[in-house]
Amino acid sequence: MVTDMGNPILGTNLVTQIGILVNDIERTAQDYADFFGVAKPPISCTGVYDEALTQYMGKPTLARTKQAFFDIGPHIQIELLEPDQEPSTWRHDLDENGEGVHHIAFDIDGMEEKIQLCAGKGMPLLQRGQWATGSYAYIDGNEKLKLVLELLEHKPPQKG
Repeated sequence: MVTDMGNPILGTNLVTQIGILVNDIERTAQDYADFFGVAKPPISCTGVYDEALTQYMGKPTLARTKQAFFDIGPHIQIELLEPDQEPSTWRHDLDENGEGVHHIAFDIDGMEEKIQLCAGKGMPLLQRGQWATGSYAYIDGNEKLKLVLELLEHKPPQKG
């Protein structure tokens, strides 16, 4: 097998986030806060469809998730996720696999190019969405890497 030594597919090997699916974000966020010896972070919710334009498996979805973020080092964050009942990778994976690690995330540049590169390596797009200052894409790396990859691009999404 030929590999591209020194040329990571995403342009980086630096994991910036670990996403964990939970059934009770209030309780789990407090457990993490106690474990790390920090204050429990605020719990927020992803945007409504008109803001996030969330798509799951190529179709619009009203899915939202509660989130809590723990910054645990200079470059890594733990994200707790409690999804609603709408169709999403969060809901699917929580229902199928239970609580636990859902994804590892990478900060990237060139979202569309990276989605296509991953698809060409047998890792298709599962879900995507946006927020005011960025966008995300979940890539199905389950077969090859045994988990979902999240691509994070921290620049305002393109209109259109």
